[in-house]
Amino acid sequence: MNSVASEIAAEPLLFTWDSPRGQRTTLAAFLVLSLVAHALCFYVFQIVYPAPVALLPPPARITFIAPDSEEGRTLLRWIDAEDPAVAFTTHPAPGARLGPLPKAEHLPSYSTIQPILKELPPLKPDLRVPSSQPPGAVHSGARKTASARASPTTVISFSSELDQFGAPSFPQSRFAASFEETPETVRFRVAVSDLGEIRYCFPINSSGDPALDEQARLQVVRSRFSQNKQTGNRPDSALVWGIATIQWGSDVARPQQAPATTVTP
Repeated sequence: MNSVASEIAAEPLLFTWDSPRGQRTTLAAFLVLSLVAHALCFYVFQIVYPAPVALLPPPARITFIAPDSEEGRTLLRWIDAEDPAVAFTTHPAPGARLGPLPKAEHLPSYSTIQPILKELPPLKPDLRVPSSQPPGAVHSGARKTASARASPTTVISFSSELDQFGAPSFPQSRFAASFEETPETVRFRVAVSDLGEIRYCFPINSSGDPALDEQARLQVVRSRFSQNKQTGNRPDSALVWGIATIQWGSDVARPQQAPATTVTP
C-alpha cells in the first residue's frame, strides 16, 4: 500500500490545485494600468488640447463721422485742410489762357447738292368695258368612283384545287353596301366536301364594309358544285381546301343620299 501511494504522489496531476492568487494580482494590475491610460488620454485631449470652438464672423458695422465727438471734429478738420480730391484735379499752367473756339457753320448736304427727282409715269385710264362674267374660283367636280372601271357584275371564282368538283352554281342574290367607297376584293378559305358542298368558310381579308363581308360569306356558303365524289360513308369524310375570290362589280347597291334642298332667295 505504501508503494502505490508513493507512485501516485510521484506522478504529476492533470489540474493544478494551487490557490490562483497570482492570476488575481495580474488582472488587478491590468485594470489599474487601463484606468491610468484612460485618465492620461482624457487629460491630453480635453485639457491640454481643448476642442476647437467655432467663432462666428463679427457682424457688419457702419461708422458715421459726426461732429458730436472730438474725434469726429478732428477728422473733419483734417479732411477740410488736406482734401485728397485736390491732388487728383488738373490745374492749368500759370499764365496759360484758353483760346477761343473757332466758329464752324453747319452746312447741310441737301443745301449744296440738289437731289434728282424721278418723274411719275403718265396715267393711262382703262376704257375697256368690264366683263359680265368675271373670273372666279375654279369649282372642282366630284371625283368619280372606281365603279366605272369595275366589272359590270360581281364575279365569284375558286382556286384550281376545286376544279375537280366541276363548275359551281350560285344562288341569286343582291349585294348592298353600307358606304359610298368602292369595296375591295374579298377572299375566303373554303373547304368542299365530297358532295360538292362548302362546309367551312373563313375570311382572309375584308372589303372595308362588314355588312358586305357577311353577304359575301353567305353567298359563298350557299354555292354548290356540279360533280359529287362520294368515297366514304360520311359525306364529309374528305375535304378539299381552296380559295374563293369575290370581285365586286357595278351591281352592288349603294346607299341612297338625301336630295339636296334648294334655297330660294
